[in-house]
Amino acid sequence: MILLTGAAGFIGSCLLSKLNNEGFDDILLVDHFGNPEKKRNLENKKFRDLLDKSDFINKIRNGSYKERFEMILHIGACASTLNTDREYMMENNYQYSVDLLKYALEKKIPFYYASSGATYGNGEFGFSDDDSVTKKLKPMNVYGLSKHLFDLFIIENKLQDKTVGFKFFNVFGPNEYHKENMRSLICKKFDDVKNKGYLQLFKSYNNDYEDGHQKRDFVYIKDITDIIYYFLNNPSKTGIYNLGSGKASTWIDVAEAMFEYFNKRSNIEYVEMPSEIKNNYQYFTQADISKLRNAGYKKEFTDIKTAVKDYCAYLEKKAYI
Repeated sequence: MILLTGAAGFIGSCLLSKLNNEGFDDILLVDHFGNPEKKRNLENKKFRDLLDKSDFINKIRNGSYKERFEMILHIGACASTLNTDREYMMENNYQYSVDLLKYALEKKIPFYYASSGATYGNGEFGFSDDDSVTKKLKPMNVYGLSKHLFDLFIIENKLQDKTVGFKFFNVFGPNEYHKENMRSLICKKFDDVKNKGYLQLFKSYNNDYEDGHQKRDFVYIKDITDIIYYFLNNPSKTGIYNLGSGKASTWIDVAEAMFEYFNKRSNIEYVEMPSEIKNNYQYFTQADISKLRNAGYKKEFTDIKTAVKDYCAYLEKKAYI
């Protein structure tokens, strides 16, 4: 049996779909299942059982969980970059991960987990996933810190050869509908472009970037699940890896792909950035994917225009992967 945490979330549910398509359905799903939108992510999916995330980790901590897992896919976390509740984030994202990892090591179960491009902070040390660089990183929000501390736990305890970590960059695609403010621009602004013919982007407050020219490494969810599945099939490949496209695109690139999908003229309005993110905003991210390529993953990434248009086709029907 496979354990999949965060199973009803965005990346988790898309990974579940990928596993189903590859013939795997003996899967225990762990998450908080109270959100009706998240429940829709599981429609038509195949799995053995569901277990609340708190009930599950309590069983792991008190030794009462008895079934054996073939592998652990720990995708679950609170991924809100706006959450400032340090105590909650450290318990939910960091300590939960540490306890689950200790269980995996004790039972000799392969352990795969979600890290984040948010660990890179303002990018002052670059975007290499080399362990020597990871030790220097300074995340700019509590979410990034919670992920960074777990990466450091892996490195400081020399567990890189027993685990696989995935530093997700700006992942977008179907099944993110429940994420509210953490949804991608494509999802949040789809109706504006479709029905009103315009789209709002944040102004830039960095002299190195014009309005709309802030850059991010946007990566399509279908590429992400392909990469994770590659690692599941190549268990000798371990360590912490960037999961980005390796190419930075501007927010204007994303917006123009949306306008092109609807055959509309580009119409962008620049608005003030909310104060809560203004001082912690990442103006540039671009994953160094040389380590991923050296691990043998050769498939090309979906280009931003193709990916945005493919996603827009899902959004037209509010379809799920």
